[in-house]
Amino acid sequence: MRSERPCGTGLLTQVVSVPNMRTLLLLLFTPWLFARSPLPVPEKAGHAVMDHDLMDVTVSQLHELYRLHRYKVTHVVQWHLDRITRYNGIYRAVQTIRAKDALIEAEREDAEAKRPGFMPGPLWGVPIVIKANTSVKGVITTDGWRGFMLPGHELVAPRDATIVAKLRAAGAIIIGVTNMPDFAASDTNRSTAFGRTGNAYDVRFSPGGSSGGTVTAVTSNFAVLGNGTDTGNSIRMPVATGNLVGIFPTRGLVSVAGIAPLDWQLDNTGPIARDVADAAIALTVMSGEDSLDAATAGSQAKTLGGAYTQYLKSGALKGQRFAVPAFILDGDAPAFQGFCPNGTPAQFAEAKEKSRTPLNPETRTAFLRAVEELRAAGATVLFDPDILPNSFADAGAHVCTLPYIREGFDRFLTDFGPAEYHSAVEYEHAVGKPLPHVIIGGGDSEDSVVPKIQQATLETDPQAEVTLLRPRRELLAMYEAELDRLHLDGFIYPATQMPPVDETMPQDGGLSGGPHSATGWVNMIGVPAISFPAGFYDNGLPFGIEISTRKWHDGEMIGWAYDYELHTHHRQPPVLVEHGLLPTAAQPPAP
Repeated sequence: MRSERPCGTGLLTQVVSVPNMRTLLLLLFTPWLFARSPLPVPEKAGHAVMDHDLMDVTVSQLHELYRLHRYKVTHVVQWHLDRITRYNGIYRAVQTIRAKDALIEAEREDAEAKRPGFMPGPLWGVPIVIKANTSVKGVITTDGWRGFMLPGHELVAPRDATIVAKLRAAGAIIIGVTNMPDFAASDTNRSTAFGRTGNAYDVRFSPGGSSGGTVTAVTSNFAVLGNGTDTGNSIRMPVATGNLVGIFPTRGLVSVAGIAPLDWQLDNTGPIARDVADAAIALTVMSGEDSLDAATAGSQAKTLGGAYTQYLKSGALKGQRFAVPAFILDGDAPAFQGFCPNGTPAQFAEAKEKSRTPLNPETRTAFLRAVEELRAAGATVLFDPDILPNSFADAGAHVCTLPYIREGFDRFLTDFGPAEYHSAVEYEHAVGKPLPHVIIGGGDSEDSVVPKIQQATLETDPQAEVTLLRPRRELLAMYEAELDRLHLDGFIYPATQMPPVDETMPQDGGLSGGPHSATGWVNMIGVPAISFPAGFYDNGLPFGIEISTRKWHDGEMIGWAYDYELHTHHRQPPVLVEHGLLPTAAQPPAP
């Protein structure tokens, strides 16, 4: 079995330097400088030289290479495409490769760089990937499901999702669309559209879901960064398995318009990157108000303003106070999408038991090591069984979104569906089969113990207050009251409840659907959270931690993760293999 850049430990121990803020802001917000004598442009640069320059390259480092004329954008895009060609057959991270379009866009950017007074955007010349539920004009929005790929009935995006338009406007080049589980409804990354994605650190193991395709692509250097979506943990959990940084922004900071919803009352989108600085740059680009997403109305006035790179400061953790939610350590968690008021006490008890996810002893040990690193950086971390106890998870279980599933997907199809269908009813008429209940509701849900919940329109439903709105306000009030009571800046906890699982072996008597987390409550109340690398398990697989804080304090949160990154340098790229360990793992499931 051949491997890429082998080393004795099985992990590449390379630390990429982090530029200081003065340099970063200069590169981001000043015109391109051509006065310096250019280095030779490597039309046929040796693989070793390019690998050295581009492996784990950051946005600021890449822009410096461009400024020095060391590479053209076409060189960099082709290098990333070559890596996809070389490894994607094993890891199955990228579902749709936009090689031709990406190179055309790269050539256009190379040409515009020659114009007098050229000023690059903050992501100019940066190869990125987009998750398969996010609309890219002219590309099939598979949402991980083969039903949107039926010949003659493909869900071809008529325009870009809002964040895709913003990323393009900033100069990013989309080189591919990443694999995801059907409808984002899984904690692992197996889809009927493209099969299984493997973990870059060991292809036998799960990368987590539902943003596992983006995670494997970014950590494997198929792209510099990408977007993920998150309905219950789907940015924050998989980045922890992939040694990456993922941001769940305050809900309303970033538009989700153009993203196929799993549950529009819980969905969010944010950046996935290899370091905090790149995630901060991407979040700055992605954020902003959007008339197509009502949740973003007024968001500009609620933030502190400016680029999120302004929070990248050494010493940000010093004097900060955090606490660990007791219910997470106890393995408790609210039921995904909640428990609706029409359920019985017996059904509530069943839902509570189904949502329990015990904290693995290895994960607990890794988390305690990370806590000591936070303390060494100057933070206070509190443990107490009364800090967000199990009653918080019980309250979260009453935030029920299930009656409003169909409304969200119909809204998406109205604005971003193909000409043939703009609603679930029109899809069924065109194709002859209905959309699955997981995205339009009304049927038996794998996660719900209450069958066939009747669908309603949130804005006109007389039961909306008791079903969703009041329980959500009450849960947020509990969260904020605990921050106030203990004078906390945020909460810290494991981003997963267990290590990545080996998908070649049965887990609990069946095919694994994990790894799992206990962090879906973040989606219920819409507070910001960030997940970032915090070391490795003994078997070499990554471990990550998560911090959440008050709404609209995304910047301070990013600063804490950045300071932890400076103190620890846990990011290490994976060693990829060219021959698969699972000959049939990459095949899509049988119909």
